[in-house]
Amino acid sequence: MNAAKRYEMFVRFRAANPKPETELAYTTPFELLIAVLLSAQATDVGVNKATRKLYPVANTPQAILDLGLEELTEYIRTIGLYKTKAKNVMATCQMLVELHGGEVPQDRESLEALPGVGRKTANVVLNTAFGQPTMAVDTHIFRVSNRTGLAPGKNVDIVEQKLLKFVPKEFLQDAHHWLILHGRYTCKARKPECWNCIQVDLCDYRSKTPAPAGA
Repeated sequence: MNAAKRYEMFVRFRAANPKPETELAYTTPFELLIAVLLSAQATDVGVNKATRKLYPVANTPQAILDLGLEELTEYIRTIGLYKTKAKNVMATCQMLVELHGGEVPQDRESLEALPGVGRKTANVVLNTAFGQPTMAVDTHIFRVSNRTGLAPGKNVDIVEQKLLKFVPKEFLQDAHHWLILHGRYTCKARKPECWNCIQVDLCDYRSKTPAPAGA
């Protein structure tokens, strides 16, 4: 995909959704951090169901520490890998209290030092909570980047670096959300809805799907 097509792709994304947002429910950087930590191998809908009950009871690092591991585990039991995630959340809260005054740090190094927080989670928090132009490459973004020809790469690190290089700067802040939503609802893994895609004429995907009967 050339520069002109890439630019047009994001012009269309912006026209269709001028202010894209994460589908994870949160009101503070800490709530977002915990929601993203819990979202690994889980759906945003599933995470939101759990945090909708948890956050009114405990939505600060100290409050979760006061809640304790057993109580926290009960709140997130419906989420995949909940036992490991509960331990990571508790350890993360401990570090936030001890090292950062209970606040979520705004730099990558400090975020990635937190238990259960990898590069992708750090990128989401930096982008969504703190407005930094980062690119959190999940399975949706990886698929869309390769399938469309936007930023093909063999692994998430390569795709991330290509996206940071290729996405026009004026779109970089929101590109993460546009690409995730596009992969989640249109450019799906098994049956991409090419017939319902605003980027179909720009996309390099050869096996474009036709509209189903009656559509």
